[in-house]
Amino acid sequence: MHYLFEKQNSLDTPMEIFVFDASREVFPVKPHWHYFAELIYMIRGSAEIECDGRTEIANEGELMLLHPSAVHSIFSADGKPPVYAVFKLHLRHFPSHSSYAPSLTDIYRFARAEGMPVHFDAETSEKLHCGEIFTDCTDEMQARRYGMDMMVRAQIYRLLFGIVRLWIDAGLCIDRCPVTAADDHSIENITEYIDAHIEESIKVSDIAAQCHMSYSGFAAKFHEMYGVSCKEYIERMRIYKAEEYLLFTDHDLSFISQQTGFSDCSHFIRSFRRHRGITPKQYRVRKSQTDS
Repeated sequence: MHYLFEKQNSLDTPMEIFVFDASREVFPVKPHWHYFAELIYMIRGSAEIECDGRTEIANEGELMLLHPSAVHSIFSADGKPPVYAVFKLHLRHFPSHSSYAPSLTDIYRFARAEGMPVHFDAETSEKLHCGEIFTDCTDEMQARRYGMDMMVRAQIYRLLFGIVRLWIDAGLCIDRCPVTAADDHSIENITEYIDAHIEESIKVSDIAAQCHMSYSGFAAKFHEMYGVSCKEYIERMRIYKAEEYLLFTDHDLSFISQQTGFSDCSHFIRSFRRHRGITPKQYRVRKSQTDS
């Protein structure tokens, strides 16, 4: 069973741009997460995108933003293989250089905490010029002409700031956006440690020690960054990992509970029901019926 964390070399590959055709690739896309923001623009068909416990149906011409560190998976929404364009990028590689505004990294993290929309309908996506931007960027990446990197970056900036402007119009006040300290990268990386040790009995005090922070300081900072306590985050990650077992293996619930760090099968079932509203067995049956 693979880790949910998807590794990527942000120094050698600060961004990826490609078109995903589900009829030619491994599909559905299993639950995973990464430190990169991901923008999905639907070219054809419909996709059921599960992200951080919420499900969105993205149709042709619509845009979906997946925040960094958000666990997500993609299925067909109509039984047909969807086709969509993808931007994967590390926001730290797109500095704003504005003396009067927070960085894009801070703004996007703040927008996530404030519950700003991440699913944009076809009309809004057209106003953002998504079709034009994705087409221009994929053409640039294929042609690889002089100035390709700057041309692509210009288009990505256009989209990223277009989304920020929509959020501001929707009530996001960037004057209240907290500015991240330079040493916060370590607490971001700790989510990879949690994922790699999810089957163990993880204590928040041990995780705080990994970040060289006091328990109280770590707990407060973690909640500020992720919007939930570290304990709740660990349980959510265990649920995501359990969903992967339920969807892609035939292992029984006892085995799955052991592999995902729950104390016993009963604890697993109670937690799963609390997060998903149904039992693990019901989830497995429902998904198998949907995909058949």
